Amino acid sequence: MTLSAEQLATFDAEGYTVLPRCFSDAEVTLLRHEAETVLKHNRPEVWREKSGAPRTAFAIHRFSDAFSLLARHPRLIEPVRQLFGEDVYVHQFKLNAKAAFEGDVWQWHQDFGAWQRDDGMPQPRAVNIAVFLDEVMPINGPLLLIPKSHRARNIDGTTAYPLWTLDKETVTRLVLDAEGEDGIGVVAPTGKPGTVLLFHGNLVHAAPPNITPYPRKVVYLTLNTVANRITKSTRAEWLAHQDFTPIVPVADDALAEYARTRRVAAA
Repeated sequence: MTLSAEQLATFDAEGYTVLPRCFSDAEVTLLRHEAETVLKHNRPEVWREKSGAPRTAFAIHRFSDAFSLLARHPRLIEPVRQLFGEDVYVHQFKLNAKAAFEGDVWQWHQDFGAWQRDDGMPQPRAVNIAVFLDEVMPINGPLLLIPKSHRARNIDGTTAYPLWTLDKETVTRLVLDAEGEDGIGVVAPTGKPGTVLLFHGNLVHAAPPNITPYPRKVVYLTLNTVANRITKSTRAEWLAHQDFTPIVPVADDALAEYARTRRVAAA
């Protein structure tokens, strides 16, 4: 799978692009089933809200065969190789749960801020890939993006672990700069389960709380170029991976075949 000329142009200009229904119902059903299992684990990689509801599960490709296949899936790997023209490795892999009624806020930030300061990543040559496991709607805490903000390099942030958050003045300026003909400088990509969102590591983003009955589970895979590998290890290895081996993609039908062997039926 490769990006079209239009998708490449959109990513370059806006800092993100959306690939609707990239994964089939059967593949998504498998991943959703695995996600529910993973979120029940009691281990350091699984973080919870104050209420006890699951918030984020890190490095799940290390203890789930299905997510291990997703981490090496050509529909995710090839577009990033295409963007950078280089081999890539997994810098971070996580599942954000956004539980119904209890999914809390993620503040405005650039991911590269943490990658550079905490992990010693030399350049913003890493891409975030979001795979929607549930339908992402305008009402259930979707990811908010500020288009074109990936061009603003090295914005100073305030440490609010695990993020380097941005102040209101900076966010306001970036939003005003991004305003289009509709006068709105923030977008909230939505889509059915199986939709994929690619966005630049410097793109400023956030997420509001989810106060609806509709859960919003999204897998986030961060791929970094091997030549741009991190240079220090201040965080746990499951937060910033130190295996820089280039990813060898699995077969395109690997997830579907695994679902068949597990006899996981599409909803």
